[in-house]
Amino acid sequence: MRFNPPPGWPTPPEGWTPPQGWKPDPAWPAPPPGWQLFVTDDASASDNSIDVCITVPTAEDPAGPTPGPRQSRQDQTSAAPPTAQPVNGVDPAPLLARIAALEAELATAHSGAQAIDLSDQRALQDVGIYRYHHPLENAAAYKERIHSLEGQIDEVIKSGRAILAADMFTFDGSLARGRKLVGDLSKLMLRAYNAEADNCVRSLRSGNVRAARKRLESAVTAIEKLGVIMEMRINPEYHALRITELELTADFQMKAQEERERARQERQLLREQRRAEQELAAEKERLEKERAHYISVLDSLRAQGDDTAVAELSLRLADIEKAIAANDYRIANIRAGYVYVISNLGAFGPNIVKIGMTRRLEPMDRVRELGDASVPFRYDVHAMFFSEDAVTLESELHKAFAARRVNFVNERREFFFATPSEVRALLADKVGGLLEFTEEPAALEYFQSRSRWPQQS
Repeated sequence: MRFNPPPGWPTPPEGWTPPQGWKPDPAWPAPPPGWQLFVTDDASASDNSIDVCITVPTAEDPAGPTPGPRQSRQDQTSAAPPTAQPVNGVDPAPLLARIAALEAELATAHSGAQAIDLSDQRALQDVGIYRYHHPLENAAAYKERIHSLEGQIDEVIKSGRAILAADMFTFDGSLARGRKLVGDLSKLMLRAYNAEADNCVRSLRSGNVRAARKRLESAVTAIEKLGVIMEMRINPEYHALRITELELTADFQMKAQEERERARQERQLLREQRRAEQELAAEKERLEKERAHYISVLDSLRAQGDDTAVAELSLRLADIEKAIAANDYRIANIRAGYVYVISNLGAFGPNIVKIGMTRRLEPMDRVRELGDASVPFRYDVHAMFFSEDAVTLESELHKAFAARRVNFVNERREFFFATPSEVRALLADKVGGLLEFTEEPAALEYFQSRSRWPQQS
């Protein structure tokens, strides 16, 4: 019997046996499951006909459902862990234990790569702007490209080019057994690599592409390190395809998110426009009814000869005619509307304003909608200015404060780091004198609530 140290333990001198009561150093790694600390020299050295059969399941029964590209890729390299059967009375547990140790080291490399995630993701978020690795027109184009890429990945796996290894490795002096062992371990390593790659794709977010790439590159490094004796390594061509898959998946996620956000904004704009049109149409109907009523009353007063009442009602009728003309102008001119400057001290703090426009008949209705349950306090209005070309005026204000946007990714978020007085100066330069402008926000709800807030430690 001789002492058989597990992986990571120091190799003892030849013939060394542990003294009574000896215990391994707690700092040494735990032995892999099934590891034998003592083996017989006869069993390990004299029998040259040892054959260890390692079986790695491949595809499912062809009678089952036809898998897609990703599923077939998993079937080719994964399933239950390898099983071994003893031959000539020799227990292959040491070899299986070595395989388990390799898998454990690969898992350790995986967990170490995961530590990169948070810092890299935070760095990308700090940058704030996503840059596409493979710019395409829309999400559908990305889906088509990914589907084509999956076909290339499967073709490399089926052709046996996904993992490279030595073809002259011998096991117990047998080249055939060495090649079989290399083939079985290659399947095992490729299974581990594909599992890591698929996990990276499944857990991918558009902001952590570099972290996912580092995880996959760590797996490549670990496999190359563990398979150095057999010159085993992931084919760079195959690794490049999996990296491209990561990048395309991240690009697809970002493009799909942009398209959803654009569609949501368009729906919101259409709802706002439809509501404004309905309000203007209802106002026109009300004014026309009022005009018809005044005309009827005027006819009656003229018949009675009441000139004083006729003159008074004629003035009112003229005002109604002006209101109808103004309403018709706003219906016909979709660029007319109100430009507003508002803030929310309790929600966003000082020196942040929102600059927007609305075509609503009553613009304060729009401000009240913005201050709904999504923010804790109502908005304060600093300016509400009607313009015949509110669209252009709003755009000019946004351009003037473009470098001070709060959200540089979504330009429909119309918040800016600016004080009301700065906006007032720009408005005065664009439109002349302002009849009404409030410098300081009232923020009544905020100030009344703040005194009752719990004390921050």
